[in-house]
Amino acid sequence: MEEILANLCGSSPVNPLPVWVHGNVGHCFNQLILSVIPHVVLAVISACYIGTPRSLGFQIPYRTGWKCRIVASFILASLSILDIIPAAIWQQKLDPLYLGILSSGIGTLAWLTHSLALLALYKSPYSFSRGPTTLLIFAFFPFPSLIITLVWRCQTEMVGQQLQPVTIFRLSILCLKLASLLLYVVGYIIPVANRLDFLSVNDSWQHEPLITDSGTPAPTWQGVAEDGESWLSRFSYAWMNPLMKRGYLWMLNRPQDVYHLPRQLQADRVREHFYSCWRKKAAVSQEDKGTASSTNGLFANSSVRSDELPSPACPHDTQKSVHLLSVLHAAFGLRYFSLGLLKLAGSLLGFSGPLLLNLLVSFMESHQEPLSHGIIYALGLFAGSLLGAILRNQFSYEVTKIMLMVRTAVISAIYQKALRVNGSSLASFTTGEIVNFMSTDTDRLVNFCLSFHELWSLPFQFAITLYLLYQQVGIAFLGGLALALLLVPINKVVANRIMKNNKEMLKHKDERVKLMTEFLCGMRVIKFYTWEQHFGTRVYACRAKELKSLRAIKYLDAVCVYLWAALPVVVSIVIFITYVLLGHQLSATKVFTALALVGMLILPLNNFPWVLNGILEAKVSLDRIQHFLELADQNLDAYYCRAGSSDPSSALEMHHTTFSWSPASKESTESHIPRGSLQLFIQNLVVAKGTLIGVVGKVGCGKSSLLAAITGELSSRGKQVYIWDLEKGFGLATQEPWIQFTSIRENILFGKEYDARFYQEVIEACALSDDLNILPAGDQTEVGENGVALSGGQKARVALARAVYQEKDLYLLDDPLAAVDADVANHLMQKCILGILKHKTRILCTHRTEFLEKADILLLMDNGRILKTGMPREILPLVQTAPKLREMYKRRKNKIPSECSQEEDVEPEEEETNQANCLLKQEEEKKEGAVAFQVYQAYWLAVGSCLALSILLSLLLMQASRNVSDWWLSNWISSLPHPEETSVSNLSVLPSSQLLLFSPGGLISPVFASIPSNGTLDVNFYLTVYGCIAGANSVFTILRAFLFAYGTIHAAIVIHNRLLKRVMKATVTFFDSTPAGRILNRFSSDLYCVDDSLPFLLNIFLANIFGLLGMVVMITYGLPWIGLVLLPLAAIYYSIQRYYRRTSRELKRLYSLTLSPIYTHFSETLTGLSTIRATRATGRFETENQLRLELNQRCRFTSNTAMQWLDIRLQMIGVAVVTAIAGIAIIQHQKKLGNPGLVGLALSYALSVTNLLSGLITSFTQTETMMVSVERTEEYATEIPIEPQEERLQVAPDWPSQGHIEFQQVVLAYRPELPNALDGVTFTIYPGEKVGIVGRTGSGKSTLFLALFRMVELRAGQILLDNIDSHSIGLKALRSRLAIIPQDPFLFSGTIRENLDPLGQHTDADLLQVLEQCHLQTVITEMGGLDCELGERGKSLSVGQRQLVCLARALLTQAKVLCIDEATASVDQKTDRLLQQTIRQRFANKTVLTIAHRLNTILDSDRVLVMHAGKVAEFDSPAVLSQKPDSLFQHLLQSGQQ
Repeated sequence: MEEILANLCGSSPVNPLPVWVHGNVGHCFNQLILSVIPHVVLAVISACYIGTPRSLGFQIPYRTGWKCRIVASFILASLSILDIIPAAIWQQKLDPLYLGILSSGIGTLAWLTHSLALLALYKSPYSFSRGPTTLLIFAFFPFPSLIITLVWRCQTEMVGQQLQPVTIFRLSILCLKLASLLLYVVGYIIPVANRLDFLSVNDSWQHEPLITDSGTPAPTWQGVAEDGESWLSRFSYAWMNPLMKRGYLWMLNRPQDVYHLPRQLQADRVREHFYSCWRKKAAVSQEDKGTASSTNGLFANSSVRSDELPSPACPHDTQKSVHLLSVLHAAFGLRYFSLGLLKLAGSLLGFSGPLLLNLLVSFMESHQEPLSHGIIYALGLFAGSLLGAILRNQFSYEVTKIMLMVRTAVISAIYQKALRVNGSSLASFTTGEIVNFMSTDTDRLVNFCLSFHELWSLPFQFAITLYLLYQQVGIAFLGGLALALLLVPINKVVANRIMKNNKEMLKHKDERVKLMTEFLCGMRVIKFYTWEQHFGTRVYACRAKELKSLRAIKYLDAVCVYLWAALPVVVSIVIFITYVLLGHQLSATKVFTALALVGMLILPLNNFPWVLNGILEAKVSLDRIQHFLELADQNLDAYYCRAGSSDPSSALEMHHTTFSWSPASKESTESHIPRGSLQLFIQNLVVAKGTLIGVVGKVGCGKSSLLAAITGELSSRGKQVYIWDLEKGFGLATQEPWIQFTSIRENILFGKEYDARFYQEVIEACALSDDLNILPAGDQTEVGENGVALSGGQKARVALARAVYQEKDLYLLDDPLAAVDADVANHLMQKCILGILKHKTRILCTHRTEFLEKADILLLMDNGRILKTGMPREILPLVQTAPKLREMYKRRKNKIPSECSQEEDVEPEEEETNQANCLLKQEEEKKEGAVAFQVYQAYWLAVGSCLALSILLSLLLMQASRNVSDWWLSNWISSLPHPEETSVSNLSVLPSSQLLLFSPGGLISPVFASIPSNGTLDVNFYLTVYGCIAGANSVFTILRAFLFAYGTIHAAIVIHNRLLKRVMKATVTFFDSTPAGRILNRFSSDLYCVDDSLPFLLNIFLANIFGLLGMVVMITYGLPWIGLVLLPLAAIYYSIQRYYRRTSRELKRLYSLTLSPIYTHFSETLTGLSTIRATRATGRFETENQLRLELNQRCRFTSNTAMQWLDIRLQMIGVAVVTAIAGIAIIQHQKKLGNPGLVGLALSYALSVTNLLSGLITSFTQTETMMVSVERTEEYATEIPIEPQEERLQVAPDWPSQGHIEFQQVVLAYRPELPNALDGVTFTIYPGEKVGIVGRTGSGKSTLFLALFRMVELRAGQILLDNIDSHSIGLKALRSRLAIIPQDPFLFSGTIRENLDPLGQHTDADLLQVLEQCHLQTVITEMGGLDCELGERGKSLSVGQRQLVCLARALLTQAKVLCIDEATASVDQKTDRLLQQTIRQRFANKTVLTIAHRLNTILDSDRVLVMHAGKVAEFDSPAVLSQKPDSLFQHLLQSGQQ
């Protein structure tokens, strides 16, 4: 090396590159170091920008500044060529020829590359700004060299009197170069007409809506991530800088503020590519089998328009079909597998660090090696770690991109399948399960992309390490290997136990969450019945089972941690013993090298089981998704008859067909959905165009199934169904109205164009005008999830309006009149069904027979068959003599065209008067910024202060003992004699010594075979001490692992119990203003984080903090001078992590913000699937899903890239530390300072610095994210309002013994800011009196019951029960002495017995007797008696039957006061009459208050209380009030009789 430099510079070999010569910088040093190197850097950086793509469709304006810079660069390139001419012609001693040619040649190349880069940038959108600043900075790097050359030429060549032509030529060239550089600067300074929007991330997207009208908009250049960036920008993620800055300045507030996806990741492109691969595979499998299958047709026409019919699937002869995995492989396989090369190169470069470090330490030990070797090792170290870092980083980045593509493809496939699948096949899954395919299963499948490359790279690393170990200790390594391999089955067993317990835990968690869901949905009823204690006990029981599994998981985890930490020591000692027993002599060299290599073995062995688990999980999820994709599609070609009907006037024909809810293939086995048992037999049904058909029959006779059969949701056997104009679809209003989470107008338009005149007609016909006037934002009011902001009646009318607005020819109306009162029902019948729809074919199912007199034909159904078809006058008498009084037949939450009901959970009409509140639910508060200190404090206290301190102490001792053991080894090495003659040649003797540095904990220092053993005694002494330290470390490790597990479980118990206790005591108002989902979130995902994810991440975070501390201490101990480098790097590290954490937090928040709409939209789609398919809107819904997915992927992609942005910067810090240590080591070596053992120690730690730094930030960020869950649970456990708990007065066990009720000036409001719902109400009810309560919607009827039960505390006045103020009695005592039949038929999953009598106070005979009285005995006996399961929310029973069960509950109570709130709305009239009779008999001597919706039910009351606007309007006997002119009661009676 020295000789080459001497020849090039013409200097002596002793000092080939003099820095200072004759008072000036050495010419050779100037040319090589100050000119060649900056030019090389300039060339490399410029080359990165040559690939910048051109502007898309922009006219490139004339820009003077850019032209100046391009011209200046070309001039500089030409001048560098001219520089070679004098060097070649006039050779001088002071100016060697080759040096001149090398310097000028590289200069030419650099400026030529630079000018091409500027040209590329000039034609790209960069030309709107000054371009990258980096280019300007690097263009000025050669400037000092030019000045020094100019001074040197003047000094050496102008000494003589006469100037030589060559001198003039050279000086002119130098001056021209300086002038060109000046021109370059001027070009840069010239202002450009700024196009700021080109550099802002979201200017042109400022007004981009969440969901655009059609597909993804064509993005303009600036808003797209990565595309069009230079290589340099791609490797360093410089294109992320503007976004990171915006995040740092709190400017990332909406999902639209992030970059658009690169073209290759955009959802529509990925989908198209995936579907085309799917179609190819389907074609191949069809050729193979000659038949098609359910999934072959899945994407047969992926571009179905919303108004077309969904594609008919192919015949279902075979269910085996295209495999999802093979399609994913065809679509993304090649690109994915090619990333393996990156992984391989990165792994191999990972080995370069230890090899070179070892050479460097050997160089320090030998004093004969030339300095140039040391410099080469240091440079190699720098280059290897730099290149390795870039390759590993790019591998991670590219893998995350493929993961995004797979996710897009799978989610789109699942969504598209859900829209096309047969209704009866779908019935075997719950909505939750199908949403799980899209969330959990897809995530597991996507994570396979990470696991697969680990699967081959871990064994590869393992094999190399084993080979090196064999080189070191011969066959003795087998003893250690056997022990290490024992770890694999142990780890597998532990992992399996963990998985098993995990499944158990998740099962119990699901049970608990399901229970909590019922608990929260029926909260009001539970409080009425004072069942909180019972439900609380059930939840605690589930939680106890869940915690049992959690404990097992955490303690098994602790075992894993211990094995991982303790194994290296045990394995090493086994190897040494074997080695000695084989008759070899132990030396420090062997001990030391073996330790380092054993450390390397452990990582692959430990990770492997987890990688396998990840792959197995992915396999399970893949099978689940595959099973779903293989379900039979709706086969509309087989179901419907496409040929015309024999009778052109018929709109619908069915002949000899059997329909069933269970899939055709499983006709024999009963589907687990209870209604699956019902079959529909249609002999002959012909419906003429334009007629109104009424369908009547008792509860559960198959009316709704008939409509489902018409829309193709059932599976059929027999002849095909004929529908006229099938392609157009149906207008469908289902019995349980399906409302989307959007505005009322969007719900009604349902994707159609807005036609103001027709829209107004529909609103009018569906009696919605008054409601819209009351709502704060009119028809722009958002209605919340499942229409939570609307009452039952309003939902039914919005759903009806949607059907009407779609303008179909055939309308299927499933009891739209049930949820509304007589006035509105009359209006709907006249204006809508017989009005705006009069020319359409209508099939109307209803219990309200009084409205069916106008029907053309009635069908009487029973048990799935049509018993009789005929005119209304023939059929109606069979159903029931239509009552003389046309009752006010209201059902739950029902409306006069108008206010929101008081039967609603809170009186929303009050809520709605708050004009500002357009969204009828409180927005969930988001905490901004970092997690508050109080949250960490709360968690610390939940763990327990003593326990927390002992955990930290054990961590400290563990880290200290680990560092001391490393120091002891370095001490041992340093005490060995080092013969001077050790030279490089020795390295070949011991190739494995090169790998001493592999393990972060192991210490490296080369010790060669030529060194004699230090004496057995010495070795024994060192080994004994080392063993003791290792033993202590092992003890501290196990202590820390188990203490930590115990502490975090304790915290989980404390947090859950506090949360549940508080929620159980919360006020009803809290439950009304907070969606159940939001509270449930605290009990499901937030608690899961506290139980499982937070401890896991916190553990890693604490280990990282202590590891980093130990590392800094050891490095500075080994090389105190490194402190000078570490301080600035620490400052850089701090600023980078602050920058990153703030942006990362915002991006994660945006990611979760855009994630829930995907799942909400999917579950909404599944709930309303029948409506979507009937109205032929599947295409539109697919597009909407794609747009939501695209937005979420944008946030996810940016969030992932931010992590890579951080990673590459931290890797560079790591490279800097390693290079700095190498540099300092060389300097110390030259100055004859430094101890090789300590240098080895410092270097061995430095190699792991990057992992520790990035681990620290990542684990801290993730821990912070998880702490948000503690923050959210803490918020509920301390801040939500609770009911008063005090009890001022003890009452007698039989109180109230008479049933005397007195209201005195009662004033009540739901929330302080709302108007009074009861305003000075005063009345008295005497013992045993029967009182009916009537009034318009919103008049405060239900509020009376809430006041009586103290569900809402009074503002003023008092309520006396048997002359005792209810306010002075404890809530439990008060509520348990009153009985109520609420309007919501609340049933929970469990047996009939549990539902009737959860506290177990009655005998079976009592229970059977009340069921008999409620006409449920036969139904229940058929289902299996008192122990039959009711399913979630009692879904085995129809709505009417559920209300009967609630009535049976009330009949069981012995209370003196019974409140009935519209208890029989969904029951047919015959049953209703029998029930009224039962109530009268059973409660003859009790006080009964009835809120009536069918006025005939209260005409025989003792008195009627008429409410109006929260006040008592009238209170007298029905006879008196009905005779009184202008009384409100009389008006109500008349409106019922119109």
